[in-house]
Amino acid sequence: MADTSGGGALDGVVDMPAPHTYERQVRAANGFVMLGVATLIVLAGIALVVMGIALLVSGSAAAGLTALIVGVLAISTGFVMLFGLTAVAPGEARVVQLLGRYVGTLRNPGFQWVNPITVRRRVSTRIRNHETDVTKVNDADGNPIQIATVVVWQVEDTAQAVFEVDDFVEFVAIQAETAVRHIAGTYPYDAHGEPRLSLRDNADEINDQLSTEIAARVASAGVKVIESRIIHLAYAPEIAHAMLRRQQAGAVVAARQRIVEGAVGMVEMALARLAEHDVVELDEERKAAMVSNLLVVLVGDRDTQPVVNTGTLYQ
Repeated sequence: MADTSGGGALDGVVDMPAPHTYERQVRAANGFVMLGVATLIVLAGIALVVMGIALLVSGSAAAGLTALIVGVLAISTGFVMLFGLTAVAPGEARVVQLLGRYVGTLRNPGFQWVNPITVRRRVSTRIRNHETDVTKVNDADGNPIQIATVVVWQVEDTAQAVFEVDDFVEFVAIQAETAVRHIAGTYPYDAHGEPRLSLRDNADEINDQLSTEIAARVASAGVKVIESRIIHLAYAPEIAHAMLRRQQAGAVVAARQRIVEGAVGMVEMALARLAEHDVVELDEERKAAMVSNLLVVLVGDRDTQPVVNTGTLYQ
């Protein structure tokens, strides 16, 4: 359905700055292999330390001291290498930094090894739900309404999620609420028969526009919006009763209109059948009386009381 509200909902979307960092894969070694190498280095260091102590005891001071120093360095190197072992679980990634510089991201699940002096931040790449609180806003007609949505989202670029915003989870929550307020203020709650989009009557179109706006707001944080949907929509309590009466009045008017249209058709059919079968000859005055009586019977909201006429048609 075309947007006939007089303006697109995305006209007021903030132009977010372009991201400066993009995700890239970091080179990693097999964790089990590096664990074996580190273990061998530590064991070799221990052996050198033992041998150095033995040489010192036997009187070979220079050789013993050398073996002792090399052994200590080997043990230290082995233990430092162990700090590079990293386990990545399915549904998560590790953002790797070396002395403050972004190196890359570990996305492949499993036991891996990277530079041990790097910092590895865990980032969940699982699909998440964010449900906004019930928010009170004014719709396009100025009526206070209550609205709440649920947003399904996922981290698509871990580097942008970590480095472009302070807290990407909080960022998504705030931007989702902002988009909800903007959409709710752009369209009326009810179109009242006018050719325009409304929050109540055009849920699919409104949800699509809401998803598009939230996606545009959080794209710079490396977040992909999968779906967003309005889960609560109602008039605010202070006007809910008045709006209910308005809807009921509209329903009554529509029902009366249908009843009148049907009654007029039945009267036309009755007069046509009487004339067709020549049951009785009615002049204009009697036709008018018959039409009036039939309309009272058909349109009235209460049962009519029959009046028995014991005289002529004109009495």
